[in-house]
Amino acid sequence: MNQHAFYEFLHKQIVLMIGLSLGPGIAYILLGWMNGVVDKALVWYFLMLLCSVLGWRLYTQFNIHTMSSDAIQKWYLKLRLFYYGIFLLWVLIFIFYCNETESNLHYIAIFTEIGAAVVASTLLVSDKKLFIPVLLLMMIPLIIYFALIGSWYGYILSIFSLIFLGVLIYSSQTTYNLLQENYYQAQHDILTGLFNRRYFVSYLEQMNNGLQITKGCAYILLIDLDHFKSINDSLGHGVGDKVLKSVAKRIIEFCGDSHLVARLGGDEFIIASEKFDDMTYCKNNAISFSENLLEMMKKPYEIENHRLYISASIGVNYISHKLPQTKDFIKEADIAMYEAKAQGRDGIIIFNDMLAKKVEYHLEIERLLYIAMEEREIELYFQPQFGKDGQVLGCEVLTRWYSAKFGYIPPSEFIAIAEKTGLIIELGNSVIEEAFKTFMLWHGKGLKLEQFSINISLRQFFHNTFIEDVKTLVDKYLDYELKHKIVFELTETLLVKDFNRIVDIMKELKNLGISISMDDFGTGYSSLSYLRQLPIDELKIDRSFVSRIGESASDEVMIKTILAMANIFNLKIVAEGVETKEQYQFLTDNHCDMFQGYYFSKPLTESKFEEVYFSLK
Repeated sequence: MNQHAFYEFLHKQIVLMIGLSLGPGIAYILLGWMNGVVDKALVWYFLMLLCSVLGWRLYTQFNIHTMSSDAIQKWYLKLRLFYYGIFLLWVLIFIFYCNETESNLHYIAIFTEIGAAVVASTLLVSDKKLFIPVLLLMMIPLIIYFALIGSWYGYILSIFSLIFLGVLIYSSQTTYNLLQENYYQAQHDILTGLFNRRYFVSYLEQMNNGLQITKGCAYILLIDLDHFKSINDSLGHGVGDKVLKSVAKRIIEFCGDSHLVARLGGDEFIIASEKFDDMTYCKNNAISFSENLLEMMKKPYEIENHRLYISASIGVNYISHKLPQTKDFIKEADIAMYEAKAQGRDGIIIFNDMLAKKVEYHLEIERLLYIAMEEREIELYFQPQFGKDGQVLGCEVLTRWYSAKFGYIPPSEFIAIAEKTGLIIELGNSVIEEAFKTFMLWHGKGLKLEQFSINISLRQFFHNTFIEDVKTLVDKYLDYELKHKIVFELTETLLVKDFNRIVDIMKELKNLGISISMDDFGTGYSSLSYLRQLPIDELKIDRSFVSRIGESASDEVMIKTILAMANIFNLKIVAEGVETKEQYQFLTDNHCDMFQGYYFSKPLTESKFEEVYFSLK
């Protein structure tokens, strides 16, 4: 039972408790009137009515979704007084009638006292602070009453009543423990023992309700471990789980009692601060707390003889009375955290209006991207690839989008959004199909290229229908000669995935006649081991190296190294981003095979590419 359910359960019992008190109370008035002792019953019933009015007010005042934590606590204290009061009145009516032996009303009093104790053990079982004191309150007078009879059967009844009290307490305690165990499991993360997402959302809702009343503020921190997947992949999930436990322990020790910590799932943790009266102080505290937390988390972890260094990305979001809705707080902190990831990880980003506008812009781009694909607004451009003799040997297919609302949208923006949303599968297939059509038409016009390069996204590459989709398009548009000129370009970031699966997919592409090029080579995960194992045909030197020719000796050494590696493994080399004669001359002197860049030509439309090609024939 969570905190909401706990209070809601006690809240529902109010009306039942009032009904169980006022209804039988009328019987006491009738029995008292019939036996000439109605005055006591009337006094008792009047007090019961007063207590019931208090209970009804508590019932109508309760709203778990709008009340602050402080307001709920105050309501709960009053509720306990109500329950104590109503059961105390049942003790009072027992005392009133327990000596009415001539009218036999004492039997009614004894029965209702036992019945009220059973009701208490049932209705109040969720709250140990209520059911134990109330059970003692109900049964001890009965035990004393039987003991005061002064005969053997009185003592036996007293002992039986004591045993009955023990049974009631035992059964209530057992049920209470079961409820608490279920509550713990429902509200806590099994691995780390921290609160889970469900509890945190409930807690955040209560905090926000309180801030609407007090006009205060607070903050939340959403923490995601950097490159945690590599730990699971390289050292196993057992080590990964121990890392998560160690991280959770550190965060708890660092936060102390001033913050609430939860695990959202995976390697994501979230923290809620205490409440503040001043927003400026709240913001300063959030920044300093986040910075100190980040430094603490980066200290090395000793796990199974492994010394691990782990950084984190933290998104910060402020909660104030100006924002009454709680549903977006975690989402906004998540956006800030991913922005920290995008800016290089190991950092802290605070959600702000600028970031909100960026998100809004991306959502609008996502919406327009659907329309652009339906209305074929995304066009193909072709950047020529030149050989040493100045002839066009091939081209790289590029995408361009000119939106009616935003104008030119860079591929780096809309491709990333397409990747994230899954639209890249449909977009990628559309690009491949249009590219194949163009290549086939060019061949029919006498435009003969040695190769035709198409970029393939990671998500598209690993999609379960990728090979089947490519085969369908190859069979539809390309003959034997043309399909052996197709080159699929893949970035080095691909290599962080399942290596064996990558090799298998590449081999299937090779069986279709398609060649593989490793784009942006040298910027990420390249190694001699990968070059030896991957069935690739071409390397593309990243423009970041080419742009620094003549400026950086180390980049020139890197280029020479890549060219030497390609020669060893018999791979073709293409240099991209060639913009100056000096860059071209350096690459030519070091035996680069092909070149593309603004020094030769910018990306061209289909018709412009044809013009350039035939003008150089």
